[in-house]
Amino acid sequence: MPFRAARQRAAGTAQLSAWPHEPQQAGSTGLERLLLRNKRGALLYVPPTLRADTPAPLAVMLHGAGGNAEHGLHLLQSYADGNGMILLAPESRKTTWDIIVESQYGPDVAFIDDCLSYLFDRYTVDPDHIAMGGFSDGASYALSLGLSNAQLFTHIIAFSPGFMVPVRVENKTRVFISHGTEDTVLPIGPCSRRIVPILKKEDFAVEYHEFEGPHTIPADISQRAVEWFVQKG
Repeated sequence: MPFRAARQRAAGTAQLSAWPHEPQQAGSTGLERLLLRNKRGALLYVPPTLRADTPAPLAVMLHGAGGNAEHGLHLLQSYADGNGMILLAPESRKTTWDIIVESQYGPDVAFIDDCLSYLFDRYTVDPDHIAMGGFSDGASYALSLGLSNAQLFTHIIAFSPGFMVPVRVENKTRVFISHGTEDTVLPIGPCSRRIVPILKKEDFAVEYHEFEGPHTIPADISQRAVEWFVQKG
């Protein structure tokens, strides 16, 4: 969807206010469940070897429709320790993300903002390596909210996205997209093969991978995404 059409559809605010800064208190390592608002929460994973004085890459990973924080976390958890990468996996307030359910931004943006504020208050994050990513509906939301906050998110990782509805694009964040050629849930033709040319036309740096397979994420694809994200320069 062209960005101008997306702006017309996406009512409400997509602005995140949380920003990396010097931590105000020491955060713990390992897995933590965040219950910052009622009902559905979030999972935060911090590698046990993380040094408090070393800026770490951060990936905010979003689950697909009907999913939960565990699903978001598992997208990249096996790569976290080896890359010193912090993972934040919030849950949508409803069965999927607000822009999909309500056709506008709202409670999910506020919750993600709260989670990021909690994280930035406790951990030193590398401002050059902050990603928003996800699978399926989570990938669509990562593209939409990530591009709307491109000054914060330096990278976007979209595994099998369906669409994007950013409300504005103020910076040229890097984008990784993958999609299976046999996907029957979100067919590649009207989805990634439509999204990628739009992004390239807008001069975004897009790393795009098609693979023979259904609505899934092959291990080599997720590994490529992590390597692309954590590389320097």
